[in-house]
Amino acid sequence: MYSVEEVADLLGLHVRTVRGYIRDGRLKAVRIGKQYRITRADLAALTGRPAPDPRPGAAAVEVSSIVQVDGVGADAAARLATLVQAGANTGEPGRALRLQVVHDERRRRLKIVILGGAAETADVLRLLDEVIGGGNALLDEEGNDG
Repeated sequence: MYSVEEVADLLGLHVRTVRGYIRDGRLKAVRIGKQYRITRADLAALTGRPAPDPRPGAAAVEVSSIVQVDGVGADAAARLATLVQAGANTGEPGRALRLQVVHDERRRRLKIVILGGAAETADVLRLLDEVIGGGNALLDEEGNDG
């Protein structure tokens, strides 16, 4: 359970704004003595996403990866980018995973920048490995890309 001050810090709001949300009924809270307490579920309902872990000193892991795939034409790059972005957006809600895909048509090179947690990044890298090394037709037909 969070205090009003913790919720304000997590959301980047003033404490009075959070209290106003509670008074207006936008944020559910339980009054204990003279203080309000907000559950993770109620905070998630307000924001529309899972509440962050507020534990001080909790280890936060973020992985940065750059994947370069050479010999990729424009059509194959578009297919691969769509596949990777769809794969990254599946799974449990609230996954903190960001992707950026850049294709250099002149060099026929695709770069995929992945930022996120270790497990989520590993999932995307496994997907890429299976697609690129899997002998499927996704990257075939490069001669037709122009």
